[in-house]
Amino acid sequence: MQSSGHRFRDVEHHPLLNESDGYNASPSEGELADKLWFIRDGCGMVCAVITWMLVFYADFVVTFVMLLPSRDFWYSVINGTLFNCFAVLALTSHLRTMLTDPGAVPKGNATKEYMESLQLKPGEVIYKCPKCCSIKPERAHHCSICKRCIRKMDHHCPWVNNCVGEKNQRFFVLFTMYIALISLHALILCGLQLFICVRGQWMECSSFSPPVTVILMIFLCLEGLLFLTFTAVMFGTQIHSICNDETEIERLKSEKPTWERRLRWDGMRSVFGGTPSFLWINPFAGLQVRRFLRARKGGTEFSV
Repeated sequence: MQSSGHRFRDVEHHPLLNESDGYNASPSEGELADKLWFIRDGCGMVCAVITWMLVFYADFVVTFVMLLPSRDFWYSVINGTLFNCFAVLALTSHLRTMLTDPGAVPKGNATKEYMESLQLKPGEVIYKCPKCCSIKPERAHHCSICKRCIRKMDHHCPWVNNCVGEKNQRFFVLFTMYIALISLHALILCGLQLFICVRGQWMECSSFSPPVTVILMIFLCLEGLLFLTFTAVMFGTQIHSICNDETEIERLKSEKPTWERRLRWDGMRSVFGGTPSFLWINPFAGLQVRRFLRARKGGTEFSV
């Protein structure tokens, strides 16, 4: 299909839209900044709540079952501080992954007026998504749950109730890393607690009764093993994808790269930003409270 000297392609060969054809023009950057991103997906919201409940359960068992009854003051303080810091960082990373726009393409921007503003070269090929009627940038894919095209979409994760894409991949990597760390820490503490209780008196190693203590620790061990395995594998997969500049969707589809790949440290810097520093592992970095409050007043960018 020829239009204004360039070629326009999509799956269903839809024509370009006029401004009055049911979609608005792409919103401005200011309008996007004043929206809070949140996906209204029932399964995703349930999974996100379960994630928080499991972290709180682990914190409860570690703090009140294992550390507070301990006679070693510094053992309790050091491990309690370390575990709770990791837990806060994990939940913060989860929130930022869930509430950050992953790189959504403005819906319905495939209009003649918008096309003319792109100043495309003659013969240049562009693609339109027939599902959300938007111009698809290179490496963008449509998410059926978010109902949007997402730039550098890696996958949709129900545990964070959001897509993992260009703008929130860093927070997802930090989330998997900190969950893996608190899971490993909980397993180590469970092993030490079991050793202490076996050597001493069960009634003295915990403020709970021995049967209750054993049940709580067994559930914590199962949770720790499950999440340590899952998040460690996911963390390694994400780092591998970043270092090879290839998303999971591109790998599964065996797509040949048409872009200039940024390998290893170049890929890491493109996702985490700047030179290696402690800011890379800080989910609070770049958080602007005023902008967040302004976004709440401006409304919410839902998936519908």
